[in-house]
Amino acid sequence: MASKIIGLGMYAPPKELTNSDLEKMVETNDAWITERTGILTRHIAEPGAPNSDLCVEAARKALEDAGVDPAEIDIVLVGTLTPDMPFPSTACFLQAKIGATRAYGMDLSAACSGFVYSLSVADALIRAGRGKKALVVGSEILSTVVDYTDRSTCILFGDGAGAVVLSECPEGEGVLSCHLHSDGDLWKLIYCPGGGTLHPYSPEMVEQRLGFIRMAGNETFKHAVLRMVEASREALDRNGVTIDDVKLFIPHQANLRIIQVVGKRLGIPDERVFVNLEKYGNTSAASIPIALAEAKAQGRFAAGDLVLVVAFGGGLTWASALMRM
Repeated sequence: MASKIIGLGMYAPPKELTNSDLEKMVETNDAWITERTGILTRHIAEPGAPNSDLCVEAARKALEDAGVDPAEIDIVLVGTLTPDMPFPSTACFLQAKIGATRAYGMDLSAACSGFVYSLSVADALIRAGRGKKALVVGSEILSTVVDYTDRSTCILFGDGAGAVVLSECPEGEGVLSCHLHSDGDLWKLIYCPGGGTLHPYSPEMVEQRLGFIRMAGNETFKHAVLRMVEASREALDRNGVTIDDVKLFIPHQANLRIIQVVGKRLGIPDERVFVNLEKYGNTSAASIPIALAEAKAQGRFAAGDLVLVVAFGGGLTWASALMRM
């Protein structure tokens, strides 16, 4: 058996942080942000809100869309770099909150590639007979690790969650293939140094502002374009199709310029590239499942269509998946 997506859902906190709001916080302006990123606004969770609450909202919508009761779920996976706490996993909190009583759960950390990594693991578990239905969520509260005094990074990130329900299906349908990659030698291009065992929580960690995202923007841009193009072509080649066969291309929503360059190198027309970056900013692991849910709601694909997703994030990590919807 293989696996296919039978339900999609997303959630964005109601509070918005616009470019105009950021103008009052750091030395920047709306025109500069829009020109360089394509972002107009981003959604921000209320202080103290746990990530699992965002997961619940997206998960319930996906389960409703699938017509699946939480008690039918066998596997709960959450891709995130902003968990509720170091342990237990956010997946365990989610499992309890939605009443997925028979499911086992775990978190996966692959930064912005977290959802595609989680999708791949869930697909493999279903193929291996370790469950028939899986709930896969990408969810982040990045506002907790964003330095709002650093104009190079604070303009990029937002909070949100996206979820899919996977169910077993015959081979040749659903998730056709997933492709995962990483290069730990390049970890310094985008990372958050504090809060782990290398720099544990301490007054010194807070004073040195080690608990916030750091990024080498120009180098990250170059690697993101290169690796996303490579991973996209890998998925196409593995399945013997071309970009012309793909109904919709959904890249990680990090930066409009990255999306445009990747689309151009792949040779796919703009109208078949899904972009919602302007509304949410970079939501890391939540980016692709939010986009999938919105694309379905907008009628951007139909049953039987090929959808290609690709992500890139800290690690470095990158991943792609080709699906027949």
